[in-house]
This record gives sequence, structure tokens and C-alpha cells, in this order.
Amino acid sequence: MFKTNEYFDGKVKSIAFETAEGPATVGVMAKGEYIFGTSTVEYMTVTSGKMIIQQPGETEWKTYKEFETFVVAKDVKFKVKVDGDTSYRCLYK
Repeated sequence: MFKTNEYFDGKVKSIAFETAEGPATVGVMAKGEYIFGTSTVEYMTVTSGKMIIQQPGETEWKTYKEFETFVVAKDVKFKVKVDGDTSYRCLYK
């Protein structure tokens, strides 16, 4: 069945589910800045809005728009900025 998750005082919410490719979540983020940690490799796809991402060890920020995907390594922290409500899908490998 589905599992719901809530982070950052309710500003980030997601629903976990299983796909043919493996475990995944779909979620939404309110405007803000966040730091997330990973325990697996994560394939993040923006489904509406945009995410501005700083990967670990990098100084540059990169913007991802609707239907663009970025990959985050296992066991790292990465920074996310969103300037409005944004939705995403995260596939865990």
C-alpha cells in the first residue's frame, strides 16, 4: 500500500509506491530551500514547476524544468531551491 511522508514542517510531502522500475515517490514542495540526504541513487524528475539544484561537491546551481531528470548519488546531501509549488517523481535505485 501507499506510505505518506512529510518533511520540513509540512512544506514537502510525498507518497511512496512501487513501480516496475523499483520504489518511487511522487511529491510536492512549497516555495523554499531544502537540504535532502540520500540512502540510494535517486532519479528525480520535475513534473511541474522547476527545481534549482546544487549537487554535493559543486558550487554551481542548475535549474531543472518540467520533465527534466537529474541523478543524485547514494549517501550524499544535496540542496534544492523552489520558487513556487513544484511537483516531482523520485525513483530509487
